[in-house]
Amino acid sequence: MSLSPNSERAYWLAWSQIRGIGPVLIKRLYQAFGYMSEAWNALPSDLHAIEGIGGQTLEAIRQAQCEVEPVALLAVHEHHNLNFWTPSDREYPQLLWEIPDPPSILYYHGHLTNWNERNTIAIVGTRNATPYGRRWTKKIVRALAERGFTIISGMAEGIDGEAHKACLEIGGQTVAVVGTGVDQIYPHRHKDLYTQILHSGLVVSEYPHGTTPNKTHFPARNRIIAGLSRVTLVMEAPERSGALITAYQANEYGRDVFALPNSLDVNEAKGCLKLLGKGAQAILGVDELLESLGMLPNLDKPAPAIAISELPLLQQNILQAIGFGDPVGLDWIVEQTKVPSGEVLGALTHLEIVGAIAPCPGMRYQRLV
Repeated sequence: MSLSPNSERAYWLAWSQIRGIGPVLIKRLYQAFGYMSEAWNALPSDLHAIEGIGGQTLEAIRQAQCEVEPVALLAVHEHHNLNFWTPSDREYPQLLWEIPDPPSILYYHGHLTNWNERNTIAIVGTRNATPYGRRWTKKIVRALAERGFTIISGMAEGIDGEAHKACLEIGGQTVAVVGTGVDQIYPHRHKDLYTQILHSGLVVSEYPHGTTPNKTHFPARNRIIAGLSRVTLVMEAPERSGALITAYQANEYGRDVFALPNSLDVNEAKGCLKLLGKGAQAILGVDELLESLGMLPNLDKPAPAIAISELPLLQQNILQAIGFGDPVGLDWIVEQTKVPSGEVLGALTHLEIVGAIAPCPGMRYQRLV
């Protein structure tokens, strides 16, 4: 049987505190051991076999194992950071877990704790937005938000701020990914915007409370914007821009990238033109964009109707074992169905394809129908 999520989140936190252990390596550890608690108690030889763990990193792990008690660490951390998710929590965004370097800890502040991940769109661009960029950002965001898309951006000045504001103005859902603690307001002139987002949206970060602005945090923040989003729209960007970093990362993650064309004479548009030259799709108008989004797989489309009684008996039994409560682990399903894990995994894959279940971090599954 698997450990409780609360116990596992203590080990996700403990691993994230070790110097030299970053998001990529932590995900490799999870993939190798299945549980972060198992990785914490693993033999040095088994840890050394993980790609990226050399002698110096192994010594840092050994020292942490001797000095840190994960459950006690979690208790102290929760006292200072009330709201955060780890990949062992059902609320942790599945899209974010799919990238190679998902944050081990995702702090949040606000009232939007559940959204349709199939309909998440990042809107990014320059801080020095032109009237053209602002006008089209507002027009496109309003059209998307009216149709139920959740808008993801970085709460920076310029395009980001315009995107959040346009979304909030019509009562849409928006998530701000910041490079500070979620209790910090940056830039300070966005104090009112920050308050509005907290009221009906969400502010998220991989940095704990009290973390102040640091220029090294923002490129890392951009990968979370890309990771949370099925699609990234670059509205305006010069040739050197954080928005381009977000777009390149989205492309690496296998997500769709769109860019808004503009004149060659406009410096703030040259990054978008560069993206278009590298294969990004062009934003040619609201209707054209909506049509393109409708053509993307599983985007803005309801799950197909499924006749449970027509499914094979094993798949029906698996759905019964999963139930409609919290996600359950593979080991639980195998135990309940009394079927070898290989057969169960095959049936789970089919159930996921037909939209009957959704995979969750930690080899857990949630029933949808």
